[in-house]
Amino acid sequence: MNFRITQSTAFPLAEITLSRGEEIQIERGCMAYHTGGVELEGKMNSGGGGLGGFVRAVGRSMTSGESFFITRAKGINDGAKIAIAPAVPGAIRELTLGAEQWRIRDSSFLACDGGVSYEMKRQSIGKALFGGTGGFFIMETKGTGSMLVNSYGDILELSLNGRDPLVVDNTHVVAWSTSLQYDIKVASGIFGFTSGEGLVNEFHGVGTVLIQTRNIQALAEAVIPFLPTGK
Repeated sequence: MNFRITQSTAFPLAEITLSRGEEIQIERGCMAYHTGGVELEGKMNSGGGGLGGFVRAVGRSMTSGESFFITRAKGINDGAKIAIAPAVPGAIRELTLGAEQWRIRDSSFLACDGGVSYEMKRQSIGKALFGGTGGFFIMETKGTGSMLVNSYGDILELSLNGRDPLVVDNTHVVAWSTSLQYDIKVASGIFGFTSGEGLVNEFHGVGTVLIQTRNIQALAEAVIPFLPTGK
């Protein structure tokens, strides 16, 4: 996937150049513009086809709030360009897939090239209900190539050495290496009532965790008192 991320703005977008016949997948509704010579087609957001793909697409949409559909963009002419923008202001990061694969939280996927696919992995009931990392399903990457993910705020890369765990507030997690084990826990007290913190993800092993520097849930809670109420 031949792309560039705009650098002269606090709110970047990714401009992807397609060859004739080249296909990529992009998150539904993320296109900002294209230069012509690009064919767009919606399909089920399942990571697979057939009846099983349909069930996964429905399940993902109902349990994680993700779109039922995803968009396929195909180059009709060499050099066609399509620009994509995240739904929230923040960073865009490339994940190079091959020797290392990733698990992606809901709302972080932006685009991937034709050499990359993914599966929707069902989480345990406890993780699904309390995790916020994709509802009953999370995205697990496969294949070789590039995937673009986005965040709310900047993206920081944290490495685990296999000795010490890493504890990350649940709403700040963007993606993590499939080599890592993770548990979802209460930060402190009864659901964090005493400390003001809520649920956290505790990672163990050797690998990488990407976190976002801002919390969109905290923003929503800060705005609520200023919203008009009543009729």
